Amino acid sequence: MLGSKQSAPAPTPVSFTVHQQSRTLEVAFDDGAVFSLPFELLRVYSPSAEVRGHGQGQETLQTGKRNVGLTALDPVGNYAVKPTFSDGHNSGIYTWAYLYQLGRDQVAMWEDYLRRLDDAGHGRDAGRDLSMTAKTAGGHGCA
Repeated sequence: MLGSKQSAPAPTPVSFTVHQQSRTLEVAFDDGAVFSLPFELLRVYSPSAEVRGHGQGQETLQTGKRNVGLTALDPVGNYAVKPTFSDGHNSGIYTWAYLYQLGRDQVAMWEDYLRRLDDAGHGRDAGRDLSMTAKTAGGHGCA
């Protein structure tokens, strides 16, 4: 057809390797790309409504996910996987195109995540709210 542009299909994963010790998911694609995706990155950029919300500006900043683990990785048809994380989150469906995007753009996405954490006064560790740390630094917390 004249004037229509078809986009090439997204690369397809040919293998998944879960590395529990380094907390990464290695995904190799049929175009030769291999990405090592930290569990934390996968968790904080979950495509679920719980994380993304239902529209622009409804995203929920995920905090305290530095040590999140991956307890399961289940196939969803021939187009996605559904991970289960150690914090119980399991509602995100990661399409092949989204996994590829996470791998390709992970440096920029990571920097954006760290900036948003910093802007909100949060740290990457569970229970480490930098704004609360400043408020309780004087030793006036409950005992």
